[in-house]
Amino acid sequence: METRFRLRLYLLTILILVGFGALLTRLNKFQIEQQEKFQALVPGNRSVTIREPGIRGEIIDRNQIPLAQNVPNFTISFDLDEIAKDYERQTQNTEPSLPPDSLAGSLKIKNPDIIHIVNHSTIKRLKELGLAKNYNASALKTHYLTHGGLVPFVYRSDLTYDDFALIAERNLNFPGVTLEMRPLRQYPYGALASHVLGYLKQWEKGDISDAEKLSYDHYIGEEKGIAGIEATMDEHLRGPEGKKTILKDEKGRNIGVLDYVKPGTGATVQLAIDAKIQLLLENTLRRAGRAAGVVLDTRTGEVLAIASVPDYDPNVFIPSISKEKFKEYQSNPRLSPFSNRALSSFEPGSTMKIPTAICGSINSIAENIYSCDGFIPFGNHKIGCWIWNKQQGKHGSLKLPEAIKVSCNPYFIKMANIVGAKGMEKGFSLLGFGKLTGIELPNELPGMLPGSREWRAARPKEVMTPALTGMMSIGQGDMMATPIQMAAMTASIANNGTYFKPRIVKKVTAQDGKVLIPDEPVILRNLLDEKVKAADLTAIREGMRKAVNETGGTAGKVKMPNLVIAAKTGTSQTTDHGEKSNNSWIISFAPFEQPKYAVVILVQAGASGGAVCGPLVHTVYTGLLAQEAGTPLPLRKQNEYKGHLNKIEAIEPVNDVLASILSTETNPPHESQNNVPSQEIGETGEEVAETLSTSSTLPSEPTIRPQPTLSLETDSQGQVIPRAAPVEE
Repeated sequence: METRFRLRLYLLTILILVGFGALLTRLNKFQIEQQEKFQALVPGNRSVTIREPGIRGEIIDRNQIPLAQNVPNFTISFDLDEIAKDYERQTQNTEPSLPPDSLAGSLKIKNPDIIHIVNHSTIKRLKELGLAKNYNASALKTHYLTHGGLVPFVYRSDLTYDDFALIAERNLNFPGVTLEMRPLRQYPYGALASHVLGYLKQWEKGDISDAEKLSYDHYIGEEKGIAGIEATMDEHLRGPEGKKTILKDEKGRNIGVLDYVKPGTGATVQLAIDAKIQLLLENTLRRAGRAAGVVLDTRTGEVLAIASVPDYDPNVFIPSISKEKFKEYQSNPRLSPFSNRALSSFEPGSTMKIPTAICGSINSIAENIYSCDGFIPFGNHKIGCWIWNKQQGKHGSLKLPEAIKVSCNPYFIKMANIVGAKGMEKGFSLLGFGKLTGIELPNELPGMLPGSREWRAARPKEVMTPALTGMMSIGQGDMMATPIQMAAMTASIANNGTYFKPRIVKKVTAQDGKVLIPDEPVILRNLLDEKVKAADLTAIREGMRKAVNETGGTAGKVKMPNLVIAAKTGTSQTTDHGEKSNNSWIISFAPFEQPKYAVVILVQAGASGGAVCGPLVHTVYTGLLAQEAGTPLPLRKQNEYKGHLNKIEAIEPVNDVLASILSTETNPPHESQNNVPSQEIGETGEEVAETLSTSSTLPSEPTIRPQPTLSLETDSQGQVIPRAAPVEE
């Protein structure tokens, strides 16, 4: 009997303990695991902490003209957690007829039907005000499952001020709905300076750290620059983040602001470029299909304009680029509108005869006289002079200025081989070739300098032969350079030896007035301190003057009646995606006596530097001279230019420069036959190099939105506005 009693007592004790354990488990579930959920159902006020993004600083030109600015943008955002909780409160004591997977009770469903909730509560109210629109319901659901209420879901970002005011008056009737005026990036001049400015990418919601998730109830990040100045100056352009603490009542409605640290504004980045000169250069280049140009201040190294065509409009990335537009940009890698050709590598052709002359000066042979017999033999190969290739004889004995004027190949090949491969490499390196200039833009290429460490690593089985040294001296073979390198080198010749770092950022100033980057020229070296003779620099400049202004010069199409310009042409043999082609160049400076500008232009698929680039350089100087004389250059919004792949024999000069840069039309170039004859080199039997340029792909994948057609942007559940019925015939 006693044993049976003890057994019953023991079993009763076990049942009590099991029941107590179950009770503890339920208490833990309701009081600990779901504490926040049940606290939200208890009437009372609570605070919500919101992270606000900083305001991006402006980008302006040297004359304070805004090139990248912010405009007001009115948005409606959803706190999906708050909307779901409000819907729970509204339905928990009713008997709603809801779908089986919808929210029938706050304690019974783990994943509420957020789309049904939003459509039947928030959007229904917005529809009554005429402010509802179709949306991507699938994207909203994914957003809710991924971020809950941490990251607001942007429902509309296209409100007018009247729309904003209409809903603001009734904001208490919209729990979980936030109205904001956020700054939106805008590039007021469209495609103008697109390769300089770059573009933005929306912040990645997956980048929120665990610490930030604990610090904020709602998190809004800021865009980041991924191209151009927007990328290189991103750290300065980003403003300090803000933090707002809002008091909400038991229904999720805003009562007031408990604390607010306003987001700050980033620094102002002032560029060295002149927006009007930029427009002049860009529209001049648009007379070609694929081209690049640089206008440099020879006295400071400041980049007054730098352009590349084809180009793009950075506004299409705000707030995101459509799939259709993104595909259009990437449709033809040969045109590659995202490639900044001014920072890309190309064979420089005979423009390299100027650096070769500098090498001769360093080695004290620039005053030597060399003879041109029409060609120079290297084994079974002959490197000919352009005059010999055209069966027009030879140049005979020449001094340096005359050799530059007529662009004689044998003269500079002989000079280069006396200097030697190592001496040539050292001299070219001194002028910035084979290395980055350091301009404040991304994706700059260093080019290729034959004989350098990089060249030897790329071609471990090759050595610098006399033939390769000779080809290097005339900008052929493996020699590669960028337009910005050529501009920096030309400026150092013009200003008597001072080699400036090309500078596109003039000044960066914080909002409190503190100067973060000062307006100071950066001198990298002086050629006169590197054994270059002043008299030789004078001879080089004289040769460039002769090339423009004397009969027989290769740059005669640059000549102007009221401005003395010095220049050197270049034409390089290359292949363009497997097809034989030429690239044409001109490097120049002016005024001759007191140089102020260095202008460099490159045209892909151009027959010769003189015939193709000459008229373009002439146009740029005409505009610069007009501005100096008091006739202001125009400035207007620029549409993007798609370019073309035609081979160009020549470009005709324009009579009215100001009218030409205002025109939206571009003059169609003359198409050539398959093989374009070069003005400066002939078929030498040497290997023809493939042009090296930047990739046509974007530096970073942008934020891409669905195509803007209604059927693709929305889906059936997000279709809240009925479509118009078609009219039957």
